Order: sequence, then structure tokens, then C-alpha cells
Amino acid sequence: MRIPVSLRIAALAVATTGFYTYVGQLVPQKEVHPPVDTVMSKDMTPDQMRKTGRDIMENKGLCFTCHTIGKKTGPYRYPDLDGVGARAAHRVPGLSDVEYLAQSLYEPEKFIVPGFNPGMPQISKPPIGLTDDEILAVISYLQSLGGTTTVNMQTKLPWQNGGPGLVAGAAGAAAAPAAPVPVSPPADAGAKTPAPTSGAAKLPAPVASH
Repeated sequence: MRIPVSLRIAALAVATTGFYTYVGQLVPQKEVHPPVDTVMSKDMTPDQMRKTGRDIMENKGLCFTCHTIGKKTGPYRYPDLDGVGARAAHRVPGLSDVEYLAQSLYEPEKFIVPGFNPGMPQISKPPIGLTDDEILAVISYLQSLGGTTTVNMQTKLPWQNGGPGLVAGAAGAAAAPAAPVPVSPPADAGAKTPAPTSGAAKLPAPVASH
């Protein structure tokens, strides 16, 4: 008995669909949800900030799409973040660790780590769109990677609320001590000016300057 071509094509389609359905069930499934805003508060402790910062990097921030922590060998798509809290204060002359980390998040094109290409998005803008408070939490976690967390939820950054960021030449100026202003010593009220003696030489006439 000869099977019609149309039936053979239908049977092949059913078999192919069944095969790929079976293979698809063997692959672990991960349900992906749209990112949600992190609940933040101004009284978060440093530990809470660090934990929240890590969560933001793993989820809404998408940081680990490109970055790694503790990867010992390359190739690296973007710099490994292990020890970044210690390196941050020495990356760019004149920038503190907080300024460098903040600039890397708000204006990633300002400084490119040697050996890597530009391409990191400004995460304070869509499509990622981290809030100023979320960025503070991320900075607190990054500081802890080899350094000490110093930021808190009251820390002010020049990029917050759409600010312009660091002004050229003014980086670190706030932390620099002001130069001492020389102060003339007070006149001695008891001192007397000696009277000119007779026969004192006359002062020469002033010479006109050119």
C-alpha cells in the first residue's frame, strides 16, 4: 500500500515537532520577569546597602552580563570587579574612590580601563534607568570589594537629580585643605616711633617707573 505524499509530510511535521518539544523539556527553564524597582529607604545600614547593591547588580542593573567578580583568567568582556574598591582611589588622579565609581556609573565614557573598549551604557538612563539611591547602593557594594564602604544614603553626588557631574579641574577640590591665609601681626600699642634726629639724611626723591 502506498502512503500519500501529503500524509508523509504531515507525519514528518508531527514527528519533528514532537522531537523538538522533547529536547526543549530537557533544557532547564528559567522564568524571566521584568525588572522591578528596589525598595529603598534613607535609613538603610551599610550592610543593607551592600546587599541591596549586589541584588541590583544581579538583576535590574544587568551588571554581570558583562562584568565578573574573581574571574582568574580571560578573556574578559569588561574588567573584573574583584578588588575594585581598593583600585578605585588610584584609577584617575584627583578622583576619590567614590568619585571614580560614581563617574563610572553615570558617565562610563569618561575613563576607559586600558585594554578594554568603550561600550558600557549610562545606567542612570533607560533602558536600565537606576535611580540615584540605587546607584548609591551599588557604589557601597563596589567599595566593599577590596575596600571599605564609606557612602550612606545621605551621600551627595554631583550627578544626582540630573546634575552635571564633576567640573573639569575641580575633582577632589572639596577634600583639599584650604591654603592658610597670612595674617599680619597686630601693632604693638605701646611702641613709639622714634623722632628723627637732627642732621638725619634726607630720603632720595622717588624715581618714576617705566
